[in-house]
Amino acid sequence: MTALGAPAERREGPDKVTGAARYAAEHHLPGRLFARPVPATVARGRVTGFDVSAALALPGVVAVLTPDDAPRLADPDDATLTVLQDREVPHRGWFVALVVADSPEAARAGAGAVRVDYAVEAHDVVLREGHPRAYVPEELNGTYPGERRKGDAEGAFAAADVRVDVGYRVPPLHNHPMEPHASTAHWDGERLTVHTSSQGTTAVRATLARMFGLAQERVTVTAEHVGGGFGSKGTPRPDVVLAALASRHTGRPVTVVLPRRVMPTSVGHRAPTLHRLRLGADHDGRLTSLTHEVTTHTSRIKEFVEYAAVPAGVMYAAPHRHTVHRVVRLDVPTPSWMRAPGEAPGMYALESAMDELADALGMDPVELRVRNEPDAEPDSGRPFSSRHLVECLREGARRFGWEGRDPRPRARADGPWLLGTGVAAATYPVQVYPSTAAARALPDGSFLVEVNAADIGTGARTVLAQVAADALDAPLDRVRIRVGSSDLPSAPVAGGSSGTASWGWAVHEACARLAARLAAHGGPLPEQGLRERADTEGTADAESDFARHAFGAHFAEAAVDTVTGEVRVRRLLGVYAAGRILNPRTARSQFVGGMTMGLGMALTEGSTMDAAFGDFPESDLAGYHVPAHADVPDIEAHWIDEHDPHLNPVGGKGIGEIGIVGTAAAVGNAVHHATGVRFRELPLTPDRVLTALLEPGRPGTA
Repeated sequence: MTALGAPAERREGPDKVTGAARYAAEHHLPGRLFARPVPATVARGRVTGFDVSAALALPGVVAVLTPDDAPRLADPDDATLTVLQDREVPHRGWFVALVVADSPEAARAGAGAVRVDYAVEAHDVVLREGHPRAYVPEELNGTYPGERRKGDAEGAFAAADVRVDVGYRVPPLHNHPMEPHASTAHWDGERLTVHTSSQGTTAVRATLARMFGLAQERVTVTAEHVGGGFGSKGTPRPDVVLAALASRHTGRPVTVVLPRRVMPTSVGHRAPTLHRLRLGADHDGRLTSLTHEVTTHTSRIKEFVEYAAVPAGVMYAAPHRHTVHRVVRLDVPTPSWMRAPGEAPGMYALESAMDELADALGMDPVELRVRNEPDAEPDSGRPFSSRHLVECLREGARRFGWEGRDPRPRARADGPWLLGTGVAAATYPVQVYPSTAAARALPDGSFLVEVNAADIGTGARTVLAQVAADALDAPLDRVRIRVGSSDLPSAPVAGGSSGTASWGWAVHEACARLAARLAAHGGPLPEQGLRERADTEGTADAESDFARHAFGAHFAEAAVDTVTGEVRVRRLLGVYAAGRILNPRTARSQFVGGMTMGLGMALTEGSTMDAAFGDFPESDLAGYHVPAHADVPDIEAHWIDEHDPHLNPVGGKGIGEIGIVGTAAAVGNAVHHATGVRFRELPLTPDRVLTALLEPGRPGTA
């Protein structure tokens, strides 16, 4: 067996389980201080005054930074990072001061002692259909157009034999990685070193250099180990700026660890989305019209749009189609990336609507999806580089025992529990970005590969070493890998399921060049070894003639307690077509992790925006419930062997996000099959389910 494709164990595993792995807040530098931010307590307004005397009088408090005395920063082109630069308050939770002390406890006490006065302004934080300030953005986060039309979707819908016109609601969702956002900063003259919890330190270095007026060579940013991110650490966050500011002000190393309760308002969130799906089909179940409208919110200081209607342009053949996104600027924290942004909420709505269409047609929901399989990408018309969705559906149905399913709702029961099964499809785009990497052959027969990748718990170190060993035709244990420092060859962020494809391309090229050079080299290696470097700019980012996506199918069995309204998912199964699987062990972990997150989206995870206060009440893990092992006793992930020559040298598609896409819909469809009640708002909490069972026809159900 070659190194690539083997189930190699994670290289950093022993360090993590023994506590030897160091995270951003665990760099114990001499003279280190600790800082804690003070969040605004109004939803919109302006600070009119500070009283920091009580804070400064506390033992251990060294300084209190406010917009009146904090060092000035250059514009970072990201307004969420312009902390302590003026007195404006764009939303509740905006950081208005920073307390620096000699211990975390003293910093916390000091932050609680700072008194802030405000001139309060009227605020609007409620997302609703038909909001008068809603607009269609020209582009969605600089990637997709805000609206797409093909044919006459409205006319075809009106003429369709069978029609489904439904709305769905997905609440705000929050990234809650185990390691909170944290940074430790230290200045040595005009040189800045930062240890931060980040999914990409190359971008953090560039941002800090710009904000502090430094050449990038004078900034080093490391992320040796990262305790998860789920998108929230994909761009620089205020903690890293605050740590650098405080260190600059005090002349000592400073660590900032954001309390979990401030994370929902300071590091992004998945914006709530309101969906309207209109599906028209003929009597044979073939779609004639598909319309997906999405309304979402963003903040007043930065536009971020949850592009949830985009998957509708990928999934199913329909000659007439219309997708549109509307966004409203509200007095809310800026939303941002969260695992499968767009696809996760969008496919919940689309796959739920497809289940409703199957019900209206009296057709098996697997067969309906197969019947609407397109010959090319519906939105662009480009051929797919590979598409094995039908195979995923068929294999999943076989493994799940779908053939014996009674399609009638409420047909199965186990005492007070109603039992049902559901299915949903999944998709996620293939994304690859330019990267650099270096490889060195050393005289002792070992190899050193360097790339500024970020291992956020995915096993990136391990898989990249496998890519290198494969290209070098060397034993895996002879390859060392260095990642997680901006002093290494630059690399893109670990996000968009693009990490391994992007970094692996550069690693493969560097190692292939080194292997060729070694083959031509005669005699022993020089003391410093031989080194090769690769840069994939202009190749990895070249426009493809193909539509490149991963696909999958999810199956769920749900049990609904008619006494309490509790939903228990007894089985979850995912089958994926995601190119070449480079490491089955780490791949399965990624798939299962995504499915578990989708389970949370379906049943437990949800947040509300308090209209009066402009805040998220569910601000910690006591109020925002993430799933645990006991929440799904049987979860399986499988894949179909897929060869796709149009991707990258290693043939892999991203796998970190597709596991969450569609899982919530599969669970929701299973709950409908169990109860006969169609729920159109997440999460499916016991109170919501029980109320609907007792009072059918309530809003959000059918």
